[in-house]
Amino acid sequence: MFSRKPDFLIPEDGISSVEKITLGGIEQTILIQGTNPNNPILLFLHGGPSLPTPGVSSRGQDYTITMNTKELVKNFVVVFWDQRGTGKSYSKTIPKETMSVSQFISDANDLTDYLRGRFHVDKIFLAGHSWGSILGLSLAHRHPEKYYSYVGLSQIVNWCENDKLSLVWAKEEAKRRNNNKALRELESVGEPPFLESFKQWGVLRKWQNRFGTLVYTDETIKHPGIAKITLAMLHSKVYSILDLYRTFVKGFQLVYTQSFIEEITTIDFKESVQEISIPITFIHGAKDNHVHIPLIEDYYEKIQAPKGKRLVFIEKSAHAFHPDDTKIVEKLLIEERKHITAENLGA
Repeated sequence: MFSRKPDFLIPEDGISSVEKITLGGIEQTILIQGTNPNNPILLFLHGGPSLPTPGVSSRGQDYTITMNTKELVKNFVVVFWDQRGTGKSYSKTIPKETMSVSQFISDANDLTDYLRGRFHVDKIFLAGHSWGSILGLSLAHRHPEKYYSYVGLSQIVNWCENDKLSLVWAKEEAKRRNNNKALRELESVGEPPFLESFKQWGVLRKWQNRFGTLVYTDETIKHPGIAKITLAMLHSKVYSILDLYRTFVKGFQLVYTQSFIEEITTIDFKESVQEISIPITFIHGAKDNHVHIPLIEDYYEKIQAPKGKRLVFIEKSAHAFHPDDTKIVEKLLIEERKHITAENLGA
């Protein structure tokens, strides 16, 4: 009823498959797309948690919240994954206590090993957006032997420090807009880390979203908006209304437990990941006030990356990337293929 014509089709000798596999003892769903099954593998880790775009619903779609895929699938076998408890990987039987940062990282590692075994390769490429960048950077640090390179989009460095900057920014924005209701609510939550209740964190995120930290738009820069991105999920032949409900309602309820909130506030890569032994790239929206720029700039300067590092700002984007910028991200990801040649030459 809602499905639309795909933006691209994979030829018969390629691969376009939605599959269920077991990761960490839980059945989960992945999407594999590529025009040539012999191309290198790119595993992309979506944000959220419980925001699976790009994810399984992105089959045949060019624009996603982070990058375009029409050319990407010609250069890689691209793997999107609906993470534990999200979208096509939701189940009411998933124990809440398994919805932890460490378990998500373990699931992603299991998926990496599954792909390496299935496609008979030693290494794959890895990228992650926002929450997915927490998983991605953790994997790149712990298991560098499994990856050619790592790309972090809207890379999270320190969860608590980011919340502090977000709260300051939101209060200043409330004052600028003369929004007394927002200012009262923001002042009522106290200071991060937000450990007392989900409501503290929820109030901050509510006003961030209303003040446009996810998408950037002005007189000259127009963005399709989060609503249109969500509608694209509904248009997918793979997804149903029930899958959307499981994503935006049941998935959120499942993951955001008190223990998860307490765990995630401890993330600080400046302390835990000071060196990466594979090439790394950080791509960040120049208008991003959701994952704050000073944190990634400081981290980029300090992290040791003997195989190479780069930090790229794309001009029209906030946290969700502008369609013009997603084409740039796609090109940057395709450039990562050079690391195969460099490695084979002994670089």
